[in-house]
Amino acid sequence: MTHRPTARRRPSRPASRPAPRRSTARRPLAALLLPLALLAAACTATPTEERTTEPRRNTRPSPFAACATLTVPPPSAAPTPAGSGGAELPELTLPCFTGGDSVALRDVRGPAVVNLWASWCPPCRKELPAFQRLSERADGRLQVIGVNTRDSRDAAQSIGEDFGVRFPVLFDQGESLRRALNRNAVPLTVLVGADGRIRHVDTSGALDDARLAALVREHLGVVVPA
Repeated sequence: MTHRPTARRRPSRPASRPAPRRSTARRPLAALLLPLALLAAACTATPTEERTTEPRRNTRPSPFAACATLTVPPPSAAPTPAGSGGAELPELTLPCFTGGDSVALRDVRGPAVVNLWASWCPPCRKELPAFQRLSERADGRLQVIGVNTRDSRDAAQSIGEDFGVRFPVLFDQGESLRRALNRNAVPLTVLVGADGRIRHVDTSGALDDARLAALVREHLGVVVPA
């Protein structure tokens, strides 16, 4: 009896599994992330867009006085002392915080006390009430002028409202006056004579009532009670 060779069976291959499908849950997530990325880009661009030499349009009434009187001599100002010297104010024109026409610094009529300040500067905030009191006690013998520098309009307005600052304020976002005076920091106070020339630039820090009265008496010849 002849035996036929047994045919060897080939091992069966496992059935191929279908390739897993990519989850579609990531697509809605990507769609949500795109607007967020665009929003973040717009926020980072905001500070650059706000850096301008012109204040934005008022969104609420300004606490500061108008600037029209800055080019008119104070009503009770003393005549210019003979032989007075000093440099003129820089040839700059700055917008008034409260609105209206811009003011050329060369047209400002003294005696005047010009204070450069910013809301982010602690010594500035400390001395601003003293400048407000000086403007009230001067009784028309000199002008007190603020120059808000490298600041946002909303922050400056809040300082004026919170501290009761009412004297006129110019807006100098680009720090042009500080640079023209070749000074590095604020607060900075400039005393201007009746002839429009700079008599003294003070950078000693926050000024109080007594120190302000002494500076005004010494450099402007105006006696104001402290």
